Amino acid sequence: MSALFSSYQLGSLHLKNRIAIAPMCQYSALDGKASDWHLMHMGAMTLSGAGLFCIEAAAVLPEGRISPADLGLWSDDTEAALAKVINSVRKYSSMPIAIQLAHAGRKASTHVPWQGGKQCSAAEGGWQTLGPSALAHNPHDLPPVELDHAGMQRICQGFVDAALRAHRIGIDAIEIHAAHGYLLHQFLSPLSNQREDEYGGSLANRMRFPLQIMAALRAALPADKVIGIRVSATDWVDGGWDLEQCLVFAQALHSLNCSFIHVSSGGVSPLQNIPASAGYQVEFANRIRQHTGMPTIAVGLITEPAQAEAIIAEGQADMVALARAILYNPHWPWHAAAELGASVEVAPQYLRSQPLGYTNLLVANTSLPASKV
Repeated sequence: MSALFSSYQLGSLHLKNRIAIAPMCQYSALDGKASDWHLMHMGAMTLSGAGLFCIEAAAVLPEGRISPADLGLWSDDTEAALAKVINSVRKYSSMPIAIQLAHAGRKASTHVPWQGGKQCSAAEGGWQTLGPSALAHNPHDLPPVELDHAGMQRICQGFVDAALRAHRIGIDAIEIHAAHGYLLHQFLSPLSNQREDEYGGSLANRMRFPLQIMAALRAALPADKVIGIRVSATDWVDGGWDLEQCLVFAQALHSLNCSFIHVSSGGVSPLQNIPASAGYQVEFANRIRQHTGMPTIAVGLITEPAQAEAIIAEGQADMVALARAILYNPHWPWHAAAELGASVEVAPQYLRSQPLGYTNLLVANTSLPASKV
């Protein structure tokens, strides 16, 4: 029996297998509102056969967007637009859906990647960025404004409000974005946080704001709501955030009833030196899992079914997350099931696609309304 295709209980959520789809920015929203592109993209991802789909980073406030085209969840209009997409997808997929809530901090106000990704000027539709300290991410960027306590409280409330909106429209789980050099990671890393108040300096101080946001979401949402976090385990820069600090942070999150940790790395400094290779971040997830006992999701150049199978079978992580690999091959879980001798549930409209020679590779999801048509 395949470990990758075994079911998993993530808090209150029953997942049909251990494959998660990582949040991947689409840069296709209009004033934060989900578009028809999101309907097509999320439709493809939620028919992929994975166990869990996580919607891309949704900014909790307008200035928290990475680019002007980022998805948002800060207003009635952004909530209604995303609800429309969710409701359409739900007609044909029963896959649990999470959402990543984010604030880009000093890495906000940039062009979309295929237009270079550099910081936008005011004339190009950009805005003043914010951060824990007035330190620019790149030497050519305008520095952010250092957040005062009132600004931090506004952002914390933005996370709470966005989480409540997500819960209201039926999203099953929340992932707080504290990785990849965005605002909460900026508070954690001494490379970007040089504050002299209770939010800077010591590790306990640098962890304070992200932990306050986790605690605020826990207090605002039902006790059984799945609330996890995305972390960068290391900055890959000497003197920066590293795994040993991340283990302390993970233990503090565990005490706040964090449901899972999705483990990535890097993003806070252009000086990072990442030794990228197949599964290069898996050991970080393994160490955090061993240290805390919390459910962990491993991600990063996990592309082959046998590789993903081994990660789960050997207990290195509880789930694996796919990003670029599943954009390239949206039916990756189908092909993995074929290779590993497992089966995967699909919409009945796709049953006839099962290749000759296979039996019970593709199994109808009979819980869907479409199966009764």
